[in-house]
Amino acid sequence: MVDYHAANNQSSVGGVQTYMEQENDWDRDLLLDPAWEKQQRKTFTAWCNSHLRKSGTQIENIEEDFRDGLKLMLLLEVISGERLAKPERGKMRVHKINNVNKALDFIASKGVKLVSIGAEEIVDGNAKMTLGMIWTIILRFAIQDISVEETSAKEGLLLWCQRKTAPYKNVNVQNFHISWKDGLAFNALIHRHRPDLIDYDSLRKDDPVTNLNNAFEVAEKHLDIPKMLDAEDIVNTARPDEKAIMTYVSSFYHAFSGAQKAETAANRICKVLAVNQENEQMMEDYEKLASDLLEWIRRTIPWLENRTQEKTVNDMQAKQEDFRDYRTVHKPPKVQEKCQLEISFNTLQTKLRLSNRPAFMPSEGRMVSDINGAWHTLEGAEKGYEEWILSEIRRLERLEHLAEKFHQKAAIHESWTDGKEAMLTQKDYETSTLSEVKALLRKHEAFESDLAAHQDRVEQIAAIAQELNELDYYDSASVNARCQKICDQWDVLGALTLSRKESLERTEKQLESIDELYLEYAKRAAPFNNWMEGAMEDLQDMFIVHNIEEIQGLITAHEQFKSTLSEANKEREAIQAIQAEVQKIAQSNGIKLSGANPYTTITPESIDNKWEKAMAMVPLRDNALQEELNKQNSNDTLRATFATQANTVGAYIQAKMEEIGRISIEMNGTLEDQLTNLRDYQTTILSYMPEINKLEGCHQLIQEALIFDNQYTSYTMEHLRVGWEQLLTTIARTINEVENQILTRDAKGISQEQLYEYRASFNHFDKDHSGALMAEEFKACLISLGYDVENDKQGDSEFARIMGIVDPNGSGAVTFQAFIDFMSRETTDTDTADQVIASFKILAADKTFITAEELRRELPPDQAEYCIARMAPYSGPDAVPGALDYMSFSTALYGESDL
Repeated sequence: MVDYHAANNQSSVGGVQTYMEQENDWDRDLLLDPAWEKQQRKTFTAWCNSHLRKSGTQIENIEEDFRDGLKLMLLLEVISGERLAKPERGKMRVHKINNVNKALDFIASKGVKLVSIGAEEIVDGNAKMTLGMIWTIILRFAIQDISVEETSAKEGLLLWCQRKTAPYKNVNVQNFHISWKDGLAFNALIHRHRPDLIDYDSLRKDDPVTNLNNAFEVAEKHLDIPKMLDAEDIVNTARPDEKAIMTYVSSFYHAFSGAQKAETAANRICKVLAVNQENEQMMEDYEKLASDLLEWIRRTIPWLENRTQEKTVNDMQAKQEDFRDYRTVHKPPKVQEKCQLEISFNTLQTKLRLSNRPAFMPSEGRMVSDINGAWHTLEGAEKGYEEWILSEIRRLERLEHLAEKFHQKAAIHESWTDGKEAMLTQKDYETSTLSEVKALLRKHEAFESDLAAHQDRVEQIAAIAQELNELDYYDSASVNARCQKICDQWDVLGALTLSRKESLERTEKQLESIDELYLEYAKRAAPFNNWMEGAMEDLQDMFIVHNIEEIQGLITAHEQFKSTLSEANKEREAIQAIQAEVQKIAQSNGIKLSGANPYTTITPESIDNKWEKAMAMVPLRDNALQEELNKQNSNDTLRATFATQANTVGAYIQAKMEEIGRISIEMNGTLEDQLTNLRDYQTTILSYMPEINKLEGCHQLIQEALIFDNQYTSYTMEHLRVGWEQLLTTIARTINEVENQILTRDAKGISQEQLYEYRASFNHFDKDHSGALMAEEFKACLISLGYDVENDKQGDSEFARIMGIVDPNGSGAVTFQAFIDFMSRETTDTDTADQVIASFKILAADKTFITAEELRRELPPDQAEYCIARMAPYSGPDAVPGALDYMSFSTALYGESDL
């Protein structure tokens, strides 16, 4: 039974007075209800006898047996454990009134305000007043001291009943009357604490009398709780008497009060284990996110380091498009994951510090620094890959231009050499006349001149082929084969030309001189024709330029070429005049010409045709150069547009970075206000994202236009991307810092004024606004807060101890978060390993070990299994099968030893 004397000594008079003023406001008229009065008589009588029997007596009639005040005083002595004034033994009415007054004075001395209850009414046997007095005594000595989770008395008793019966079906305790009519709630209370006494599953809701009698009998037989109620009275009453039910239920509470201590201990363990489970889940989430991010980086870097060359510009541009897709689609989510990983790591460390746990050390290779290192390697690979793509596009463009130029010159040369070997190997001079031989000789000299003129083209072809080989052209084999064929054929032509010349010269002395006019024509026509072919080649030549200066240089060269056309036309007219002179002489002398110049194949018609073609190509060349000039002007406009946007974005990012640095130092208002303002500030920054996307679009146009330099700005898209990512990460870190400060404030009970004081002290000594205090700055800050760390042996030792707490890595700098953690640890208290061990000891009934059965009975299922899985077997001398070591488990929770 409960020690009422000990309970009374713990209560305060003021609290008792307030409580009894509330509870004494009971409707005494309800006692006129015969059914309720009957229930109260039986219940109150049984309750009084359960205490009076300790003194070897009892009562039969509650309003008669207390009239002389003797048993009333005895009852108060038993339940309070105190001695009352000596009773008067006389039989007179005045003696009885005096005894009752002594009892009533004792009740009043306990802070109970008795309303309308006088000694005369008790002495006269007033049943209504007597029952009211007994109910007041029950409230004060049996119910008032019940306390469950900051609720007391009736509310506390009701909450206790609800907690204990919550797991049972068909039980819903909401009051102290109809919720108990079916008897299941009484049986549930007994079964919760003594499951060996009741087979709860065999009970039926539709048989309340059986249920009630079963509970009453078991309580009286095994729990020493007297039967205070009749099952039939409760079942047959529409609303059982609340006071009778409360009195009887309070007996169960006091009978099971030891189990309540175990529940309190279990709640403490549950709280500690819940924190540990949450921290372990955060650790697992961090490890998985870190592993996934590192694996993505590991798979991405080889792709960025791949330098497999493509054959065409289109293939290379496809790679460039894949890289752009990586930058805009695949990488941004990973940037967010990296930022979230850092935030999760910082939050976890803060929670571990707040719960007095050791700091979290990720597995090897998964530290935040490892991830930052891998990320730095990734960004280096990105930069190298982008530069390689651009250089490869330039190289392939150059190769395609050279290849087309090679094939064009080779085709012209092959066209010129077609039939030359056959011409040089014929023996026509052997049967020719002298004049014909001379003509053949002159023709051969003209051919030699033409051959020499083509020497430059052959050298150009060979030089282009060599450059294609040096630039690793994919079709170098066919180029080399064609070039070799041209060179071999050129050597053959040289040898054949020399051989034919020698043959003609041997017969030259036998031949007459030939028509000098034809010879002059041939000599002047051949170089002019070659000049025209070269000019046509130049007019058709492709060009690649990258800026306005280069195209203007080509335009200048073209204008210089056009300035020579007047002299070239005079030379053409002079050549045509020679042919006209030949015709004039022939006509004048009646000479019949064969129709062809014996010294050259270049006819006046071919010269005129080529001249007309060349003149037609000049305006086409003009248009091509003008179009390229327009294109370069457009590219220059793109450069200027990008530069304007880039300079604006760069200045914006720089300004916002400076603002964030200032905000993190000069934060005002409550932490919640700061957090709201920072999130609003973050939203404002994120609203600038369309400008970044707009700049990305402009940058894409520049890349598509193959623009590789920009003299209008020092910003590059890569610099701005990095700056933007740093800006987003910085504001996210600042928000996380404030969130961690809120966690610290709430967990440690630090007031807003204390946080302001800590922030003001920290900022005062943070002279360079770096967000961290050097050792000497931190010492000055501690001195300003009253810490004795002056420059003496004791002060230096104390300062070294504090630095070991706030700067465990020995970096020499103390962050504001570390400073807050230290100050909160100095001013607040947390759960300790000793407290957890004491709680486990209560659950284990003072044993040095605990069993799995006890854990499952006292703790929620998931936390009970959590403990069972992690507790080592107990090996002490008093060990039993299945014993578990809760001491080493408790210390391991706080990092004081290994499991």
